[in-house]
Amino acid sequence: MKRTKLLQRNQILFLFTLPILLMYCIFFIVPLLMGMKNSFTDWSGTSPDYNFIGIENYIGIFGDERFRNALWFNFKYTFLLTAATMVISLALALILNQKIKARGLFRSIYFLPAVLSLVTVGLIWNELFYRMIPAIGEATGWGLFQSSWLGSPKLAMYAILIVNLWQGCATPIVLLIAGLQSVPEDLYEAASIDGATAWDKFRAITIPYLIPVLNMVFVTCVKGGLTTFDYIKAMTDGGPMQSTESVGILIYNHAMQEGKFGYSVAESMILFVIIALVSVATMRMSNGKKVGD
Repeated sequence: MKRTKLLQRNQILFLFTLPILLMYCIFFIVPLLMGMKNSFTDWSGTSPDYNFIGIENYIGIFGDERFRNALWFNFKYTFLLTAATMVISLALALILNQKIKARGLFRSIYFLPAVLSLVTVGLIWNELFYRMIPAIGEATGWGLFQSSWLGSPKLAMYAILIVNLWQGCATPIVLLIAGLQSVPEDLYEAASIDGATAWDKFRAITIPYLIPVLNMVFVTCVKGGLTTFDYIKAMTDGGPMQSTESVGILIYNHAMQEGKFGYSVAESMILFVIIALVSVATMRMSNGKKVGD
């Protein structure tokens, strides 16, 4: 009798999850399988006719200097984005977790950029860089500000990075504040009695409790850096001189502008594998980590 009731309960629960499962298959699994198939073709994206060419696209990609440069840009950008986001977010979370006046107001201000569209943010900062930076350079005479950073092959990536950090640190700050509030105050009091310094408490108490949140922030930043598209599209479109052409922009250009849809899908598959490997490696490194490890 109990077994029958348990079976009926499981069937009912499965029916509740069935719509979500169907939507996941329709909007993720099916496109993924179709993309894998198209990556082995020479489809232009518009023509009804195409040929299966095997792994020709993948061979061409690994010998494509433009793809290697775009991938190298993604790696550099991801490293800088991840490191800066984690440091800045943690520092601001520690400050905003203190008992300061108008703490709620400051938290709201720092979270405000997160509710804005990525493209909107890119367009706003695009105007700031083209109008404000030269004005600062004209007023101060500083060579670094004589012209817009977005027009410099050496500085364009850092300009995009600043904008990404301005918006991208909002959510990690909220997550880290929540993590900090989960740390028992008794541990800090006991550590103070034992003569622990602020650094000792931060290293031995705060960081271990923040490991799950830090891991989430790390994976999110890596994924965001490797798939960056919106900011670049809105601000530089991969220029100047392809200095900010990420893999995402390259995939878009090959598919939409150059009619190499099968080739671009193969590039996206390679990017998918890279993100998956990085995510799995990160999760495995942090898996089983406990407070005090």
